[in-house]
Amino acid sequence: MDEHAIASVFDLTGKVALVTGGSRGLGREMVLAFAKAGADVVISSRKAGNCEALAAEVESSTGRRALAVGAHTGNWEDMERLASVAYEEFGHVDVLVNNAGMSPLYDHITDVSEALYDKVMAVNMKGHFRLTALIGTRMAEGDGGSIIFVSSGGALAPTPNIIPYAAAKAGLHAMTTGFAWAFAPKVRVNCLMPGPFLTDISKAWDVPAAAARARDNHVLQRLGEPHEIVGAALFLASNASSFTSGSVVSAAGGSEFKH
Repeated sequence: MDEHAIASVFDLTGKVALVTGGSRGLGREMVLAFAKAGADVVISSRKAGNCEALAAEVESSTGRRALAVGAHTGNWEDMERLASVAYEEFGHVDVLVNNAGMSPLYDHITDVSEALYDKVMAVNMKGHFRLTALIGTRMAEGDGGSIIFVSSGGALAPTPNIIPYAAAKAGLHAMTTGFAWAFAPKVRVNCLMPGPFLTDISKAWDVPAAAARARDNHVLQRLGEPHEIVGAALFLASNASSFTSGSVVSAAGGSEFKH
């Protein structure tokens, strides 16, 4: 494969990529990377203003079209509206990234209320199921596409303070396999499993303690920088991963996922 052919497999020109939780953190990095690779983008999160600000940045810096859609990932009807708006605007969606999530901590497992449990499951799993069912079906009926779930190392090594979140993220691994079979062979469905990244969410961490754990438990012995998610995301979104489906791809610095 020559240099041009290698570059072309990562090219997203003419594609449309929809990213939930796309206005900040790893979602923001993926939105910008997809646009720079040639894709038009749909940016969705609960805060419409943040989506609109990023959409303006995308259009001014890359020249790609960007659609901002305020939508709550935990709301079934919002996911139906998001899918409808994306297709009304662009006519097709070629890449779907189910990235939105939430991980509220608690002091003791008995402090988890039914409302909190349901909210964590809805945002991290239920909404992604509905959006994937809708968009994946249209992809399979059309020209195909790539669907990416974003899970967490917590799916493999849940600690006591993230049990509902970890259960939901583990559910994404199951959905990855199920949807890969459901939409085969035209749609590839994979899961990207990040480790600890220094996004805005890390402001709530004890960063020195997290860095110390990374030194002990990660091959690369450090925390991830947000831009370091881009390579794996572009691989899964593009034709570079044309023979990859039903897989969980770790971007966790070689973590052993110890507690």
